[in-house]
Amino acid sequence: MLQSTIGNAATGTQTTVAMGFVTGMLAGLGRRRIDPTPLLATVALDIADTARRIPIDRYAALYNLLNRELDDEGFGLFSQPMRVGSFEFLCRGCLSAPTLAEALARASRFLRLVLPDLAVGVRRSHGRAELVISETRKLAENPDDSGRIFAFEWLLRLLHGLACWLAGRGLALDSVIFPYRRPAHAGDYALIFTEDSRFAPTLPGGNGTLVASFNANLLELPIRRDEAALASFLDGAPGKITTLYRRDREMVIRVRDLLRAALPDTVGLDDIAGRLHLSPRTVHRRLENEGSSFRAIKDALRRDMALARLTKTRDPIAQVAADLGYTDTSAFYRAFVDWTGMAPAHYRRQWLNEK
Repeated sequence: MLQSTIGNAATGTQTTVAMGFVTGMLAGLGRRRIDPTPLLATVALDIADTARRIPIDRYAALYNLLNRELDDEGFGLFSQPMRVGSFEFLCRGCLSAPTLAEALARASRFLRLVLPDLAVGVRRSHGRAELVISETRKLAENPDDSGRIFAFEWLLRLLHGLACWLAGRGLALDSVIFPYRRPAHAGDYALIFTEDSRFAPTLPGGNGTLVASFNANLLELPIRRDEAALASFLDGAPGKITTLYRRDREMVIRVRDLLRAALPDTVGLDDIAGRLHLSPRTVHRRLENEGSSFRAIKDALRRDMALARLTKTRDPIAQVAADLGYTDTSAFYRAFVDWTGMAPAHYRRQWLNEK
């Protein structure tokens, strides 16, 4: 997934989510022929602009609202509803497990009952472990259907977030193979899952399998949570738990805060490591353990601050670029097009016209 919201008095900068995650989450409504407009209005979201990014708190609010309105924590994406309360039962069933391996085994058995369209399993080999999520029936005829893509993203995020909480620490995913073509919002995967996110489209007529690889030693970690901790964990769940930027990444947050404080100066990994009184190798390793990287954090920070400045101020684009550490405005333009699919001036005009 996640990083904490980054506050800024002048611009209100905060972590954002690619619209692709939202459209995927809404796919089940379309299958049920339910108009999403009233629900989107409740959380003040407009999805007309697919290039726009939305605040993560609104994403979480929409997540929980859909669950309640549909009485389905699976968003209407599967052959049977996953009734509200399923996530809580899943958590309670895992609490008494002695190790993470047993907790995941229990999760697999529980999901077999409430989510029969996807099978979950864990396998080990030569010091590596793999969390495997497989279709038992095709979720959609089109392998790149937005609802199908979201279903795999959602369940991996749900299980990984739960596992991190149960173990009381971040658990790094070394690589993930997703059973569809690279989606438009895949740029966010580096901060949600891992930088080594790969895409292997499902063959026509076949069922897809997601494979998330990690160190097998993590399976022996003891469960460190109890009933007393569960109440706080469930507050705002499951939307809060599965939001796309994990809030349990201590090093990610510290590096992002230092990068923002240094602007408009551009600092490298060595500089940040020095301010943390750590070696660059240690910072790199800790970020890797949290499923991120220095480059991914820096890019995400610049993106979120750029979007805030363009929509909340009238500052010239050249000034925005300079304040974000770009010595060449054309480099900022190229980066912004990569983030949103459009030039900064076009993005600002479109946003102002829609107000």
